[in-house]
Amino acid sequence: MAEEKIQFVEWFRSTSPYIRVHRGKTFVIHIDDHIISSNRFNEFIHDLALLNSLEIRLVLAFSTRHSIEKRLGRDDSEMVYHEDIRVTDPEILDIVKDAAGKLRIDIESALSMGLGNTPMSNAEVIVSSGNYVRAKPMGIVGGVDYQFTGTVRSVEINNINAKLDANEIVLIPPLGYSVTGEAFNLESKSMAQRLAVELQADKLIYLSDISGLTDEKANLVSHLTALEAETFLKSPDAIDDKVYRLLEHAVEACMGGVERVHLLDGSIEGALLQELFLRDGIGTMVSRTSYDELRQATISDIAGILELITPLEEQGILVERSREKLELEIDNFIVMLRDDVIIGCASLYVFPEEKAAEAGCLVIHEDYHNFGRGEQLYEMLEQTARRARVSRLFVLTTHAAHWFLELGFKEGDTADLPVAKQDLYNYKRNSKILFKDI
Repeated sequence: MAEEKIQFVEWFRSTSPYIRVHRGKTFVIHIDDHIISSNRFNEFIHDLALLNSLEIRLVLAFSTRHSIEKRLGRDDSEMVYHEDIRVTDPEILDIVKDAAGKLRIDIESALSMGLGNTPMSNAEVIVSSGNYVRAKPMGIVGGVDYQFTGTVRSVEINNINAKLDANEIVLIPPLGYSVTGEAFNLESKSMAQRLAVELQADKLIYLSDISGLTDEKANLVSHLTALEAETFLKSPDAIDDKVYRLLEHAVEACMGGVERVHLLDGSIEGALLQELFLRDGIGTMVSRTSYDELRQATISDIAGILELITPLEEQGILVERSREKLELEIDNFIVMLRDDVIIGCASLYVFPEEKAAEAGCLVIHEDYHNFGRGEQLYEMLEQTARRARVSRLFVLTTHAAHWFLELGFKEGDTADLPVAKQDLYNYKRNSKILFKDI
């Protein structure tokens, strides 16, 4: 029991940064309609209510494809697709309206229930839906008349934001309305992408029946930039069709200003929570820029740096630093962040008279060893040193000498240190002294 309590504390501490980071952010979530009819739907509703309680701004879009195909199959009707987009004639448009209306009611009623005997018991969730999407006909493409299949003309951004500001969940079916009063069937994944771009959402999340992009060895690709995703799109035969289309939407969303797009398997229990509150998630994330951020440390980073270095100080690997000392020296630090959580740090202390600098406190969280991040941190230190007109770097280390030697450092002794550093050398630690000319 004591071990379980410790695990709970560690888990809660690990999720707390994400709770802070996600608060007030806008997420557009697209859910395939087969999930709505699955036994995971109630769990998904509970998770949405939880996110809403954390003041995350939620826009929920959903598809009708599975429901329509089931209905058309039952009616023995002919389904016509062109380039994987349904041709919507008047008869099918009526079926689309029925399916969208039923699914909308199912979602609204599920979000309206008291959620008794659940983690979100007594939570009150307000859902807003309406004619937020203006549409236009797709027209004739490649000689095919799409009839009542449309594309997004515009989005009522101000109205949606007003609802989100009131902490309401905005629910948008795959239907758009024209200025002439006609309804058009919209491809839901494209609509979700357009919504995310127009709202400048922080995240666009696709919940479907796929877990994400896999490499040539069938291993899940957990993260890639939009530019890297474009490289995959150049080899369509190597990617599953469903993944390919989602990856296209992800790239277009990122190019339109959306920071991150997530591809998730909605059949996994708690898929949303696992993706949003675990450091590396469970699906594929496409980011507009590099996921890891390197920058100058600030006072607000002190707690994160201490959390990172304290275990190593306790083991005697690093020299202990008090919070006060760290505050005074914070300008000497750089940090590496993932999802606004510090996963690495390093320091640089310049001795201008000798044109030398000490590289120190280079730490990468244990979950991210062996991925080249230590080398990235060091490279930034070296660039910073060059800008400070330093010609020689040195390190004092008790455990990482071999790693620094691989970076081109050579062994030296205390006589090679700047005079001020010689006086501070701790002979009890007996650190190896390594130098590198830059």
